[in-house]
Amino acid sequence: MNQSLTPAVERAMRDAARIAIMPRFGTAAARAIADKAQAPGDCEPVTAADRECEEILSERLAALIPGAKVIGEEAVHHDPELLDGLRCGTCWIIDPLDGTANFAAGTGPFGVLVALAEDGIPVGGWILDPLSGRFCAALAGRGAFLNGETWQARASGRDRPLVAVTRLMPDPDRGRLLAALAEQAEVLDSPRCAADQYPRIASGENDVTLFTRTLPWDHAAGIVFLNEAGGRAARPDGTVYRCDDAREGLIAATTSQDWERMASRLAALGETLSRR
Repeated sequence: MNQSLTPAVERAMRDAARIAIMPRFGTAAARAIADKAQAPGDCEPVTAADRECEEILSERLAALIPGAKVIGEEAVHHDPELLDGLRCGTCWIIDPLDGTANFAAGTGPFGVLVALAEDGIPVGGWILDPLSGRFCAALAGRGAFLNGETWQARASGRDRPLVAVTRLMPDPDRGRLLAALAEQAEVLDSPRCAADQYPRIASGENDVTLFTRTLPWDHAAGIVFLNEAGGRAARPDGTVYRCDDAREGLIAATTSQDWERMASRLAALGETLSRR
Protein backbone atom coordinates (compact mmCIF):
# COMPACT_ATOMS: atom_id res chain seq x y z
CA MET A 1 0.00 0.00 0.00
CA ASN A 2 1.27 3.43 -0.90
CA GLN A 3 2.81 5.15 2.12
CA SER A 4 2.04 8.53 0.50
CA LEU A 5 -1.59 8.05 1.48
CA THR A 6 -0.84 9.17 5.03
CA PRO A 7 0.12 12.80 4.31
CA ALA A 8 -2.98 13.24 2.16
CA VAL A 9 -5.26 11.67 4.76
CA GLU A 10 -3.68 13.78 7.49
CA ARG A 11 -4.25 16.99 5.54
CA ALA A 12 -7.87 16.05 4.95
CA MET A 13 -8.46 15.24 8.62
CA ARG A 14 -6.76 18.37 9.93
CA ASP A 15 -8.64 20.55 7.44
CA ALA A 16 -11.97 18.95 8.38
CA ALA A 17 -11.28 19.44 12.10
CA ARG A 18 -10.16 23.04 11.54
CA ILE A 19 -13.25 23.90 9.49
CA ALA A 20 -16.03 21.82 11.04
CA ILE A 21 -15.07 20.91 14.59
CA MET A 22 -12.87 23.36 16.44
CA PRO A 23 -14.76 26.60 15.61
CA ARG A 24 -17.82 25.06 17.28
CA PHE A 25 -16.09 23.56 20.31
CA GLY A 26 -17.12 25.22 23.56
CA THR A 27 -19.86 27.25 21.88
CA ALA A 28 -23.60 26.90 21.45
CA ALA A 29 -22.89 25.49 17.98
CA ALA A 30 -21.51 22.32 19.61
CA ARG A 31 -24.90 21.35 20.98
CA ALA A 32 -26.68 18.27 19.68
CA ILE A 33 -29.08 18.88 16.81
CA ALA A 34 -30.40 15.29 16.74
CA ASP A 35 -30.08 11.93 18.44
CA LYS A 36 -29.53 8.52 16.91
CA ALA A 37 -30.01 5.07 18.38
CA GLN A 38 -27.00 2.78 17.93
CA ALA A 39 -28.74 -0.05 19.78
CA PRO A 40 -31.61 -0.44 22.27
CA GLY A 41 -30.88 1.82 25.21
CA ASP A 42 -27.87 3.35 23.47
CA CYS A 43 -28.65 6.79 22.10
CA GLU A 44 -25.99 9.22 20.90
CA PRO A 45 -26.10 12.90 19.98
CA VAL A 46 -25.39 14.28 16.52
CA THR A 47 -24.00 17.77 16.06
CA ALA A 48 -23.50 20.01 13.06
CA ALA A 49 -19.78 19.28 13.44
CA ASP A 50 -20.38 15.55 12.86
CA ARG A 51 -22.23 16.21 9.65
CA GLU A 52 -19.97 18.84 8.16
CA CYS A 53 -16.78 16.97 9.05
CA GLU A 54 -18.09 13.80 7.39
CA GLU A 55 -19.05 15.73 4.25
CA ILE A 56 -15.56 17.20 3.96
CA LEU A 57 -13.80 13.91 4.58
CA SER A 58 -16.04 11.94 2.24
CA GLU A 59 -15.22 14.25 -0.64
CA ARG A 60 -11.49 14.44 0.08
CA LEU A 61 -10.97 10.71 0.67
CA ALA A 62 -12.99 9.65 -2.36
CA ALA A 63 -10.57 11.59 -4.53
CA LEU A 64 -7.54 9.72 -3.14
CA ILE A 65 -8.53 6.25 -4.39
CA PRO A 66 -10.85 6.38 -7.42
CA GLY A 67 -13.58 3.76 -7.16
CA ALA A 68 -13.20 3.17 -3.42
CA LYS A 69 -16.42 3.19 -1.42
CA VAL A 70 -16.84 5.74 1.38
CA ILE A 71 -18.83 4.70 4.44
CA GLY A 72 -19.36 7.31 7.13
CA GLU A 73 -21.10 6.90 10.47
CA GLU A 74 -23.68 9.59 9.75
CA ALA A 75 -24.38 8.29 6.25
CA VAL A 76 -24.99 4.79 7.63
CA HIS A 77 -27.44 6.20 10.15
CA HIS A 78 -29.58 7.39 7.23
CA ASP A 79 -28.92 4.36 4.98
CA PRO A 80 -27.95 1.21 6.93
CA GLU A 81 -27.58 -0.76 3.70
CA LEU A 82 -24.30 1.07 3.11
CA LEU A 83 -22.75 -1.38 5.57
CA ASP A 84 -23.07 -4.11 2.95
CA GLY A 85 -20.25 -2.39 1.10
CA LEU A 86 -17.79 -3.38 3.82
CA ARG A 87 -17.70 -7.01 2.71
CA CYS A 88 -15.70 -6.61 -0.47
CA GLY A 89 -13.50 -4.16 -2.31
CA THR A 90 -11.72 -1.06 -1.06
CA CYS A 91 -13.58 1.08 1.43
CA TRP A 92 -12.91 4.24 3.43
CA ILE A 93 -14.56 4.25 6.87
CA ILE A 94 -15.16 7.56 8.64
CA ASP A 95 -16.05 8.54 12.18
CA PRO A 96 -16.16 12.32 11.81
CA LEU A 97 -16.40 13.02 15.53
CA ASP A 98 -15.83 10.19 17.98
CA GLY A 99 -16.80 11.19 21.50
CA THR A 100 -19.60 13.48 20.32
CA ALA A 101 -21.24 13.57 23.75
CA ASN A 102 -18.00 14.88 25.27
CA PHE A 103 -17.64 17.46 22.49
CA ALA A 104 -21.23 18.66 22.91
CA ALA A 105 -20.64 19.04 26.67
CA GLY A 106 -17.61 21.22 26.01
CA THR A 107 -15.02 18.73 27.18
CA GLY A 108 -12.70 16.03 25.85
CA PRO A 109 -11.79 13.52 24.80
CA PHE A 110 -13.00 13.47 21.22
CA GLY A 111 -11.34 12.74 17.91
CA VAL A 112 -11.57 11.98 14.21
CA LEU A 113 -11.11 8.43 12.91
CA VAL A 114 -10.45 7.30 9.35
CA ALA A 115 -9.79 3.71 8.29
CA LEU A 116 -9.19 1.93 5.01
CA ALA A 117 -10.44 -1.63 4.54
CA GLU A 118 -9.89 -4.27 1.87
CA ASP A 119 -12.53 -6.99 1.60
CA GLY A 120 -13.63 -6.37 5.19
CA ILE A 121 -10.14 -6.32 6.73
CA PRO A 122 -8.86 -2.97 8.07
CA VAL A 123 -5.51 -2.17 6.44
CA GLY A 124 -5.06 1.51 7.25
CA GLY A 125 -5.84 3.61 10.30
CA TRP A 126 -5.53 7.32 11.12
CA ILE A 127 -6.54 9.05 14.38
CA LEU A 128 -6.56 12.80 15.02
CA ASP A 129 -6.98 14.51 18.38
CA PRO A 130 -8.10 18.04 17.40
CA LEU A 131 -7.40 19.38 20.89
CA SER A 132 -3.73 18.39 21.16
CA GLY A 133 -3.00 17.93 17.45
CA ARG A 134 -1.78 14.37 18.07
CA PHE A 135 -1.90 12.31 14.89
CA CYS A 136 -1.61 8.52 14.78
CA ALA A 137 -1.12 6.66 11.50
CA ALA A 138 -0.59 3.06 10.43
CA LEU A 139 -0.71 0.94 7.29
CA ALA A 140 -0.77 -2.85 7.52
CA GLY A 141 2.76 -4.20 7.38
CA ARG A 142 4.32 -0.72 7.48
CA GLY A 143 4.43 -0.01 11.20
CA ALA A 144 2.78 2.67 13.34
CA PHE A 145 3.60 6.37 13.62
CA LEU A 146 2.68 9.00 16.19
CA ASN A 147 3.21 12.61 15.13
CA GLY A 148 5.40 11.34 12.30
CA GLU A 149 7.72 9.28 14.51
CA THR A 150 7.88 5.48 14.46
CA TRP A 151 5.90 4.25 17.44
CA GLN A 152 6.23 1.04 19.44
CA ALA A 153 3.70 0.13 22.10
CA ARG A 154 5.22 -0.05 25.53
CA ALA A 155 4.00 -1.73 28.71
CA SER A 156 3.11 0.53 31.63
CA GLY A 157 5.21 -1.44 34.11
CA ARG A 158 2.56 -1.10 36.82
CA ASP A 159 2.29 -3.74 39.53
CA ARG A 160 -1.48 -3.62 39.05
CA PRO A 161 -2.42 -3.12 35.40
CA LEU A 162 -4.80 -0.30 34.48
CA VAL A 163 -7.92 -1.67 32.79
CA ALA A 164 -10.59 0.55 31.21
CA VAL A 165 -14.05 -0.94 30.80
CA THR A 166 -16.79 0.34 28.51
CA ARG A 167 -19.82 1.87 30.15
CA LEU A 168 -22.09 0.24 27.56
CA MET A 169 -22.13 -3.07 29.42
CA PRO A 170 -25.31 -3.11 31.55
CA ASP A 171 -25.51 -3.70 35.25
CA PRO A 172 -25.44 -6.11 36.98
CA ASP A 173 -23.06 -7.70 34.42
CA ARG A 174 -20.72 -4.72 34.52
CA GLY A 175 -20.75 -4.53 38.29
CA ARG A 176 -19.76 -8.17 38.63
CA LEU A 177 -16.99 -7.77 36.04
CA LEU A 178 -15.58 -4.64 37.68
CA ALA A 179 -15.54 -6.32 41.08
CA ALA A 180 -13.76 -9.40 39.71
CA LEU A 181 -11.18 -7.39 37.78
CA ALA A 182 -10.48 -5.14 40.77
CA GLU A 183 -8.95 -8.11 42.58
CA GLN A 184 -5.91 -7.90 40.28
CA ALA A 185 -6.09 -4.55 38.46
CA GLU A 186 -6.91 -0.88 38.74
CA VAL A 187 -10.22 -0.46 36.92
CA LEU A 188 -11.67 2.72 35.43
CA ASP A 189 -14.40 3.80 33.05
CA SER A 190 -13.66 4.13 29.37
CA PRO A 191 -14.88 7.62 28.36
CA ARG A 192 -16.73 6.39 25.23
CA CYS A 193 -14.07 7.64 22.86
CA ALA A 194 -12.11 4.99 20.97
CA ALA A 195 -10.07 7.76 19.34
CA ASP A 196 -8.66 8.41 22.82
CA GLN A 197 -8.39 4.81 24.02
CA TYR A 198 -6.22 3.32 21.26
CA PRO A 199 -3.43 5.93 21.57
CA ARG A 200 -3.59 5.58 25.37
CA ILE A 201 -3.11 1.83 25.12
CA ALA A 202 -0.26 2.13 22.60
CA SER A 203 1.42 4.63 24.93
CA GLY A 204 1.10 2.43 28.03
CA GLU A 205 -1.28 4.85 29.75
CA ASN A 206 -3.86 2.05 29.83
CA ASP A 207 -2.79 -1.58 29.79
CA VAL A 208 -6.09 -2.97 28.52
CA THR A 209 -9.46 -1.65 27.37
CA LEU A 210 -12.55 -3.85 27.12
CA PHE A 211 -15.16 -2.94 24.52
CA THR A 212 -18.63 -4.32 23.88
CA ARG A 213 -19.87 -2.41 20.82
CA THR A 214 -17.38 -2.74 17.95
CA LEU A 215 -18.75 -0.64 15.09
CA PRO A 216 -16.22 -0.26 12.27
CA TRP A 217 -15.96 3.54 12.39
CA ASP A 218 -15.13 3.33 16.10
CA HIS A 219 -12.51 0.57 15.93
CA ALA A 220 -11.05 -0.17 12.50
CA ALA A 221 -8.51 2.68 12.58
CA GLY A 222 -7.39 2.05 16.15
CA ILE A 223 -7.01 -1.67 15.63
CA VAL A 224 -4.60 -1.15 12.73
CA PHE A 225 -2.62 1.43 14.71
CA LEU A 226 -2.36 -0.66 17.87
CA ASN A 227 -1.51 -3.92 16.11
CA GLU A 228 1.12 -2.24 13.94
CA ALA A 229 2.61 -0.67 17.07
CA GLY A 230 3.11 -4.13 18.55
CA GLY A 231 0.08 -4.26 20.82
CA ARG A 232 -2.90 -6.48 20.20
CA ALA A 233 -6.57 -5.88 19.49
CA ALA A 234 -8.75 -8.89 18.71
CA ARG A 235 -12.01 -10.58 19.55
CA PRO A 236 -12.05 -12.30 22.96
CA ASP A 237 -11.82 -15.68 21.21
CA GLY A 238 -8.63 -14.56 19.46
CA THR A 239 -10.07 -14.05 16.00
CA VAL A 240 -9.08 -10.98 14.03
CA TYR A 241 -11.44 -8.05 13.72
CA ARG A 242 -13.40 -7.72 10.49
CA CYS A 243 -15.29 -4.56 9.61
CA ASP A 244 -18.27 -6.58 8.37
CA ASP A 245 -18.54 -8.69 11.54
CA ALA A 246 -21.47 -7.53 13.67
CA ARG A 247 -20.43 -9.46 16.77
CA GLU A 248 -19.79 -7.63 20.01
CA GLY A 249 -16.72 -7.82 22.21
CA LEU A 250 -13.12 -6.71 21.75
CA ILE A 251 -9.99 -6.74 23.90
CA ALA A 252 -7.31 -4.13 23.18
CA ALA A 253 -4.02 -4.41 25.05
CA THR A 254 -0.57 -2.85 25.11
CA THR A 255 1.17 -6.22 24.70
CA SER A 256 0.22 -9.69 23.50
CA GLN A 257 0.95 -10.96 27.01
CA ASP A 258 -1.52 -8.48 28.52
CA TRP A 259 -4.07 -9.52 25.91
CA GLU A 260 -3.64 -13.23 26.69
CA ARG A 261 -3.93 -12.64 30.43
CA MET A 262 -7.14 -10.66 30.03
CA ALA A 263 -8.69 -13.14 27.59
CA SER A 264 -7.94 -15.96 30.03
CA ARG A 265 -9.37 -13.94 32.91
CA LEU A 266 -12.61 -13.23 31.04
CA ALA A 267 -12.95 -16.88 30.04
CA ALA A 268 -12.52 -17.94 33.66
CA LEU A 269 -15.19 -15.43 34.70
CA GLY A 270 -17.52 -16.58 31.93
CA GLU A 271 -17.81 -13.05 30.52
CA THR A 272 -18.64 -12.48 26.84
CA LEU A 273 -18.32 -8.65 26.59
CA SER A 274 -21.80 -8.36 25.18
CA ARG A 275 -24.70 -6.12 26.11
CA ARG A 276 -27.04 -9.09 26.57
